[in-house]
Amino acid sequence: MIRQLVILLFAATVLRAQEKPDAVVNPETVATSMRRGVDFLVSHQNPDGSFGSARKTKDLNIYAPLPGAHQAYLAGSSGLALSGLLDSGDQRPEVLEAIRKGAAWAEENLPKLRRADQTTTYNVWGHAYGLRAITRLYRIAKTDEEKAKWKNLGQGQIELLNRYEDVNGGWGYLDLYDGLTTQKPSGITTSFMTATALLAMHEAKEVMGVKLDEHVVTSSLDSIERQRTPDFSYVYSQDHVMRPRLPINRPAGSLARSQACNAALRAFGKDIVTDEVITTWTDRFVAREGFLSIGRKRPVPHESFFQISGYFYYYGVYYFTESAKFLPAEKQPEHAEKLAQIILFRQEKDGSWWDYPLYDYHQAYGTGYCLMALAWCRDHLKS
Repeated sequence: MIRQLVILLFAATVLRAQEKPDAVVNPETVATSMRRGVDFLVSHQNPDGSFGSARKTKDLNIYAPLPGAHQAYLAGSSGLALSGLLDSGDQRPEVLEAIRKGAAWAEENLPKLRRADQTTTYNVWGHAYGLRAITRLYRIAKTDEEKAKWKNLGQGQIELLNRYEDVNGGWGYLDLYDGLTTQKPSGITTSFMTATALLAMHEAKEVMGVKLDEHVVTSSLDSIERQRTPDFSYVYSQDHVMRPRLPINRPAGSLARSQACNAALRAFGKDIVTDEVITTWTDRFVAREGFLSIGRKRPVPHESFFQISGYFYYYGVYYFTESAKFLPAEKQPEHAEKLAQIILFRQEKDGSWWDYPLYDYHQAYGTGYCLMALAWCRDHLKS
């Protein structure tokens, strides 16, 4: 009986991996999907303007020392949701009001964000995605005074990112193992978190003209390059550098991570990431999306094949766009259509997107990622 159940489970997993998105992609279907996503966020915004909460729990929860970890989660999910609303371009009054409330929350709360304790630096997620939202608010600001306000707030988030850079360069999110407490974190630098922070900083510099610390940029890029393997997989973290063939570090385990890391290196002028490298990994993402999706919505981190976690999924979807935007303009519509088909196919009945049950933050961050990604797809579809 057990053997039969195992065979059935394996067969179901294979079928899920082979499932191919069949959504129809055109400007109308993309617009409808985005509107549904926007409606979800507007109807689920907290009264104070933030998105997500700690209200939903399960038997297995991500480690979250109180209260700082949840302040970081809230900042990260709110930054992504607000960025998604802004990228949607939706000008309905209720959407503009949601953006106003979200902007007010960010202005008040992002400068206060710090790490929870010596064991976690989840706040880096909040600074990076808060910075994404700030950059978008700067873009739509109507007066010089408004622009100056958002630029100053963005510069403040960059200073906080500088403060929480790891002593080895780059950023991580946990410091559980050596028992040391240092002013500057001395935990485990991860390739993807470093890429996340660097790309947000790069965008802020390009749009708002904020100043970046060149030493921080250089040491962080070096961290990503140390974690790169010859095939442009990126190991999960610095402590995996000497174990590159662990399942999580192989191409399948790096499927979502490589999009962000390739984009970060390319954004800062590392010509080792060629168009061919980006194309290889965007094509691989589309071809193996069903495989990556096997980990989607599983409640136990890293329980899927190649130690994939559910929360890899929409992270990879969004950073696919950050990578593909470096390709020649004539190549981008093909990638936009293929990614849009995936996103439309994966949308939930309530209009949201989510990939991992993270307290009650998952629908906010997942929907934010997908609205930003769909906005890129919309702008690059063939006319």
